[in-house]
Amino acid sequence: MRALNRTCGLLVIAALALAAAPAHAQDNGAFAFGGWRAGGGFEDSATREQLRLGDRGAASLAIDFGIDGARQLELFVSRQRTQLETLATGAQPFPLTVTYLHVGGTNFFEGPIGRGPYVVGGLGTTIFAPGLDGFRSETRPSLAVGVGYLLPLTGPLALRVELRGYATLVNSSGGLFCSGGCVLTIRGDSLTQGEVLIGVGARF
Repeated sequence: MRALNRTCGLLVIAALALAAAPAHAQDNGAFAFGGWRAGGGFEDSATREQLRLGDRGAASLAIDFGIDGARQLELFVSRQRTQLETLATGAQPFPLTVTYLHVGGTNFFEGPIGRGPYVVGGLGTTIFAPGLDGFRSETRPSLAVGVGYLLPLTGPLALRVELRGYATLVNSSGGLFCSGGCVLTIRGDSLTQGEVLIGVGARF
């Protein structure tokens, strides 16, 4: 419930910010991405064993609204289904879904919006959702920074290629994901991941 409340609050803030932004023709856009996300992990607080997040594909969606000739506000969500991996023989897999929900923006180096290189960034939350009974979802603050390139195709269609880095403040000493008793106690201070994204969408 706490994670849901935080997520809803972020969406409300994003909607208000986007509604207040002035409209610029052809400076808005919606893009769907496929990507490959790597890096990140935690520690088993009982055994001190490192628990690494497996490198997996991710799906993302970005909606952009023009502010001026070179900048946009952006609502961004990215979801990855992965699992915590260990080197221990016979260790039980720990499936985990990692979702980033960010409000941020893009800034095109050369302007105007719609062609060429840009920087991108965002602030928001990371939602960790375990796929095993007895564990609860956790929501933590996070940020993202990256660089990208937008290539117009035909009509309103365009292609985007991006590199993004994510950083999440975890700040857990051993009770992460625990709901009641846990057979696995996980801790960590922060989590960082990197992602390559390729997306197709339309400007409007």
